Amino acid sequence: MAYFPAFLKLDNKKILIVGGGYIAQEKLEHLLDFTQDISLIALEYSQEMLSIIKENNLHYEVRAYNKGDIKEYSVVIVAVDDIPLQANIFDESKLYNCLCNSVDSVDYCDFIFPSYIKKDDLTIAVSTSGSSPAMAKRIRMYLEDTIPNSIGSFLQEMKELRKTLPKGKERMKMLDLKAKNYIQTWSNK
Repeated sequence: MAYFPAFLKLDNKKILIVGGGYIAQEKLEHLLDFTQDISLIALEYSQEMLSIIKENNLHYEVRAYNKGDIKEYSVVIVAVDDIPLQANIFDESKLYNCLCNSVDSVDYCDFIFPSYIKKDDLTIAVSTSGSSPAMAKRIRMYLEDTIPNSIGSFLQEMKELRKTLPKGKERMKMLDLKAKNYIQTWSNK
């Protein structure tokens, strides 16, 4: 089954990561592009993970997961190899209306992490619905190499224009033409 593409607003949403290894670190690094309201629970943490946690002043605990730990969270990432624990946390997440992602276990996921590009206000997500993360990564890399670094300043200019111009068909046409011209300029190089 394919996943519905959506961008979540993480303001005022608490996130819990269960796990302290490489995969948990990878998820943490992705989440830090969008929020700092992240807590962690793990029996042990890699040195790299501890450095990121301390650098970002995140709350973490060195212990096993206990039932009920997710009740205050909107999103939980389960980055451990313990499949029964993944299943238990996924089932528990339904009690608290908490979105759950169990790494490499699509049966215990409400959502997946796409491969993505983030350049200032531009975010592009690429997913193969788990069929081939390698292909999603390669497409992301291709797009990343194609998009110019000036995209951030262009988007800022467009944001300001949207604020100052009156809404309506004329504004839509002008902004669409401006976007089209920008893309033509960098795609012709």
